Amino acid sequence: MSTNRLVHETSPYLLQHKDNPVHWWAWGPEALAEAKRTGKPILLSVGYAACHWCHVMAHESFEDEPTARVMNELYVNIKVDREERPDIDAIYMGALHRIGEQGGWPLTMFLDSDARPFWGGTYFPKHQGYGRPSFSHVLLRIAEAYQNQPEQVRSNAERILASLNKPAPRRDDFPIDDVLIRDLVTRLSDAVDKEHGGLSGAPKFPQWNVFWLLWRGAIRYDNPAAREAVLTTLTHICQGGIYDHLGGGFARYSVDERWLVPHFEKMLYDNALLIDLLTDAWRETQNPLYAARVRETVDWLSREMIADGGGFAASLDADSDGEEGKFYVWWNGEVAKVLGEDDADFFNSVYDVTFEGNFEGYNILNRLNNLEPLSAADEARLAVMRDKLFEHRAPRVRPGWDDKVLADWNGLMIAALSRAAVVFDQPEWLARAEQAFAFVRDVMQSADGRLWHAARAGSAKAPATASDYANMVWAALRLYQATGNSAYLDQARAWTATLDRHYWDATAGGYFTSADDTADVIARLKSASDDAVPSANAIQLGNLIALAALTGEAGFDRQARDLIAAFAGAVAAAPIGHCGLLAAALDLEQLAQIKVMGVEATKLDAVLRTLSVPGAIEFGSGIPDVQSSAFNDQLLKQVVSPVR
Repeated sequence: MSTNRLVHETSPYLLQHKDNPVHWWAWGPEALAEAKRTGKPILLSVGYAACHWCHVMAHESFEDEPTARVMNELYVNIKVDREERPDIDAIYMGALHRIGEQGGWPLTMFLDSDARPFWGGTYFPKHQGYGRPSFSHVLLRIAEAYQNQPEQVRSNAERILASLNKPAPRRDDFPIDDVLIRDLVTRLSDAVDKEHGGLSGAPKFPQWNVFWLLWRGAIRYDNPAAREAVLTTLTHICQGGIYDHLGGGFARYSVDERWLVPHFEKMLYDNALLIDLLTDAWRETQNPLYAARVRETVDWLSREMIADGGGFAASLDADSDGEEGKFYVWWNGEVAKVLGEDDADFFNSVYDVTFEGNFEGYNILNRLNNLEPLSAADEARLAVMRDKLFEHRAPRVRPGWDDKVLADWNGLMIAALSRAAVVFDQPEWLARAEQAFAFVRDVMQSADGRLWHAARAGSAKAPATASDYANMVWAALRLYQATGNSAYLDQARAWTATLDRHYWDATAGGYFTSADDTADVIARLKSASDDAVPSANAIQLGNLIALAALTGEAGFDRQARDLIAAFAGAVAAAPIGHCGLLAAALDLEQLAQIKVMGVEATKLDAVLRTLSVPGAIEFGSGIPDVQSSAFNDQLLKQVVSPVR
């Protein structure tokens, strides 16, 4: 008799569903064999622990006995944590797009017994609504079609699979150069909301790929419009409700155009990428707001996001006590009870707290009406009030914590934290980054040098994707620059060799998402397009350029050029969708290497920390002699007196 098997898993998301009456399987050979044995279609449900609508669908349908009976009778039901198996999620999300549906989570896909997708959607309500049929109705109709229209189902599955496996056309005649990138920077600057920042409209995501390219373009091309687009965006994000003004850390996105109302989950990757961009923006502007948000977010990271062993945890949930955002919102009288009437009046005027509320009768703290800092005395007074409110908030039912450690997201945070530690002269931040790096290297790496993607509860599992290697190579290179320890450079080279051996497309160039020996994927995707996180190909392009400069080995340079050429056709078709790749490509011909030295080195270190040189390889004066390149000497810029 079938049962729910998720009790044996380690993923917090899968464990959220272990008591469902649904006979869930985790993705794996046993589940796929069961589909073949029974001939039943597969119902694939993909989500993640911090996903609000995943919780909604679970409460409505997966915890409902009548719905579960239909699922159990008609389907082999497989539950996937998209963060634990991003390769599986990417395949079936790609399939959803190919049938003309908008993506999102929960992802609900219907597969044949060979795991080929033939139809799907995202959230389905228990009862008809939101312009969607009821979930039970969908279950019955799809099962009927699978039984009675096998040729149609087979045809759909074959077309979708062929589309997933179709290689992007090469365009050897399409140059990826300064002309292309300069024009794109100008067009993107025009697309940014001049009042609130972010790309115009709602919802709004931080979109690091876009704003990293704009920032790099602002510096490279002396483009004030691009500069202002980035700074307007960062200022509004830092002062908006998307930022937790009491505890630090940024939520995943804002549902409105002002950055006021977040989807309250906090993801490790967003915070890593925002720390990195804010650090570079602070170097150029010296804006104390950016420095404060970096410091507060690192404090949050250190206080709430360190998993057992020292790696960084994946996320905090949007929901607590069954309600989205309940941990974070305030009602007017509550603030007065904590602060007293006089202080509350002042605090409320600054943080937009009103009797009516700014979010469904409650208040999300924000400073969108007070973007500029107040006097030093007023800011100090507000800091005391925030501490009191933070303490008052602490006993509330906390959001769920997904404490699994993901190699790729840890790579992003380690890279960001390593650079921020140097810029803000915070050695304890560097120690935290080194601790997380050691966890991934020692706990999530097998004896043969292969990485695992996820770790939790003493178990490392899930095959690594290209992003695990690329992001951890970036982390290693940043740590090498911060410490001068050649072991980090050696590790970057070793992981790059593994990436090349198991992920490189020897026919057309570029890296596949999955390794050549990942057996349970029906397609090996290959993309350099932007997503919520940078693509592996974009990150590794920058890594290859840096490795060529640091080692003097021309092979890294050749591979970087092969990589960018592999995606020229995709860039030609959709340049705006490849901002991360194009930002990295800026260094292909004009990489800066900076080493501070000389009798005024200490002073020059301080100057360098206040100079934005995005993409540069940097070594401060405190770093001992490092490996230097005889390769492309014309790219080497020894900075003795850095002045713009």
